[in-house]
Amino acid sequence: MRSRNPVFSRRGFSRDNGYAGFNTAPQAGGPAVATQANPYAQPTGNPYAQNPYAQTDQQYGAPPQAPATTGRMTIDDVIIRTGSTLGLLIVTAALSWALLPVDDANISRSYGIGIGAALIGMVLALVQSFKRKPTPALILTYAAFEGVFLGVISSIVDNRIADGAAMQAVLGTMAVFAGVLVAYKAGWIRVNRRFYGFVMAAALGFILLMAVNLLFAVFGGGDGLGFRSGPLGIIFGVVGIILGACFLALDFKQVEDGIAYGAPREEAWFAAFGLTLTLVWIYMEFLRLIAIFNSSD
Repeated sequence: MRSRNPVFSRRGFSRDNGYAGFNTAPQAGGPAVATQANPYAQPTGNPYAQNPYAQTDQQYGAPPQAPATTGRMTIDDVIIRTGSTLGLLIVTAALSWALLPVDDANISRSYGIGIGAALIGMVLALVQSFKRKPTPALILTYAAFEGVFLGVISSIVDNRIADGAAMQAVLGTMAVFAGVLVAYKAGWIRVNRRFYGFVMAAALGFILLMAVNLLFAVFGGGDGLGFRSGPLGIIFGVVGIILGACFLALDFKQVEDGIAYGAPREEAWFAAFGLTLTLVWIYMEFLRLIAIFNSSD
């Protein structure tokens, strides 16, 4: 399934020039039908004719064997790579928090470094989004720079606006992740084409409104149209968290389909990349909400 993130679009698990779309799980007792929506499925009749991952033994004229599990993506691969990516992000966030003070004498310098790191991280994320295959070094470098930005911005909010805001945002993000995972595994969230279309339309509208608000803020000063402050800011913050939760469900579906259809092990980095983007999005929305609530006190 091709999954996207509210901040950066990215390719889903791919084969050749195609991409994985929404699909249903393979049917038990028979080969799956190969369609554009399922690039890892095997065609009916000759289950290995179009499967580049199938194993054959042409030397001895043996019939095609079932795809080997070696080299296929597993849930352990996803967990390890996601843990590595998020771990690096957390380490660099902690270092930037400790080494880039946000007192009156240093806040401008620290904030400038944080914004610079955010821009570099955005560029790296966009580069990875348009690549056919994941590049671990690129993904980890993105996580490192993103961590620097999150450390600085979290320190500013925590020390100058709301004490304990960073920990509250972390707990909120963890709660959303756990809640969506439980709901997805329990079948309470059905990820299908209709769900995907609704989420993408909502995300596009959300991003456009935020872009317009930013333009008004840059050229008109103040808070722009007020979408990121006051009551409207609270509403849009909640909407942003809900969108992030929806994208988590898309990420879980992408991982599930990739494992079911035999995606290469290297594409577990796509899952790590996508989950990191989504979790950063949710964390930032929580941090923004906490700042709005405390600034209105």
